[in-house]
Amino acid sequence: MFERLVAVSREQHGHLRVRPAIGFGFSRNFHLASLAMQEFVRASAFYPIVFLDDREREAFRPVALLGVESGENLCIDPDGVWLKGAYIPGILRRYPFALADTERTDEYAVCVDAGSGLLDEHEGLPLFNADSAPTETLENVKRFLGELQQMDTLTRQFSAFLARHNLLRPLNLRVQVAGSARDIAGSYVINEERFDALNDAVFLEMRSLRYLQPIYAHLSSLPQIDRLVRLKEGRLTAASSSEPTPAALPAAEPPPPDAAAAPRPRARRRAAAKS
Repeated sequence: MFERLVAVSREQHGHLRVRPAIGFGFSRNFHLASLAMQEFVRASAFYPIVFLDDREREAFRPVALLGVESGENLCIDPDGVWLKGAYIPGILRRYPFALADTERTDEYAVCVDAGSGLLDEHEGLPLFNADSAPTETLENVKRFLGELQQMDTLTRQFSAFLARHNLLRPLNLRVQVAGSARDIAGSYVINEERFDALNDAVFLEMRSLRYLQPIYAHLSSLPQIDRLVRLKEGRLTAASSSEPTPAALPAAEPPPPDAAAAPRPRARRRAAAKS
């Protein structure tokens, strides 16, 4: 997503402005987007929500599937406009800003993508006032990023709880797209049988932690894979209809009438001259 993430500072960005991102073309090659558990309910109406095994963090993280093939986002059009009416994950709405870890524990730095093309000296909203104080724009960015960070912390705890109680199982799914089989593997979903078999103490703990709503939203989201298949088939149909068709050959001219069949004019006999 980011080309060159740098920390926002008065020294580097005091004279710069940020233009709002128009569209989501930067996510064209994303077939998934991370979600916070607080987003599950709204996202479940549009995307299948699954869990990935994040080996770097040694944890599971929930994502929304945006496509059925790696490197293809089916939720934006060629101009980068998002699917009308569909929920847009917060991790995409934050662009071109993000939080990055610092040397201090539980302290983060607000960063901006210097390669986004959205920073400008003349156009856009300033990040700092004339007295070098953060503008309302930058304060709003900080607030939104802070909310996302808090949601991410709670989501990690939620995912760890599911893993600790062995509630996740691998999902191996094969879908048919325009008559061709596509495998969707490498993700995990909640095992409904184990979930239903939980004892009362664990179930009540989940209720007190407000985990039940995101769990039900996750389970109800899985049929949305059919929506992605339809979007993929629609894109394939549009691509095939836009391919140039070969030029029509000119109609063949009718063959000339058979000379043998045509009546011949009779030759006149010339009288032989008598000698």
